[in-house]
Parts: sequence; structure tokens; C-alpha cells
Amino acid sequence: MNLLFVCSENRLRSPTAEEVFSKYSGIHAIGAGTNADAETPVSGDLIEWADVVFVMEKTHRNKISKKYKKLLKDKRLVCLDIPDVYERMQPELIKLLEAKVPKYIRI
Repeated sequence: MNLLFVCSENRLRSPTAEEVFSKYSGIHAIGAGTNADAETPVSGDLIEWADVVFVMEKTHRNKISKKYKKLLKDKRLVCLDIPDVYERMQPELIKLLEAKVPKYIRI
């Protein structure tokens, strides 16, 4: 299963999610960002690749929904409601991700 995790800059939350969920068997995870200066910007190719797109905030969901509406037609787009207050690989962030993401996929 291919999981795309999206935050703003792809520096803290989505790279953490990518690292955490890439460790699971059968899961391929990539992090991306909505900002133009993101480490890995969200692209149509990444949306097409993903089975499920997880965004950290409603603003990310809105940006992606507008820009990639057609590509998201048959995709699951999930807002995790995780604010930008965590450092990369912060234990509290990992716990939140591990509590929220499995509600939407089989691990």
C-alpha cells in the first residue's frame, strides 16, 4: 500500500510519518509538502502513486483538493489534524501518528 503524507514544508511532520510507516511490511510511504519551497513538493505523480493521502491540517486538504481534484476522485484523502508544533521524530508526534493512521489502513 502506498501512503502519501503531506504537511507544509516536508521537514518535520510528513518526514516523520514517512519514516515511521515505511518500517511496516507492505507499506510504502512518502512525505511531501504543499509549499513551493518544500523538500519534496506535492505533485500529480505523487497523488497518482498514493493509495491514501494523509494531510496534517485542513489547509493542506483544501490546497490539495483544489489543485488535484480530478486525481483525487478515486482516492481517500484523510486529514489527521496534527498541528505544526512538533519536531521531526518527536516521540509525541510518533504516538499521534501511530494512533491516528491505522484507523484508515490495515497494518
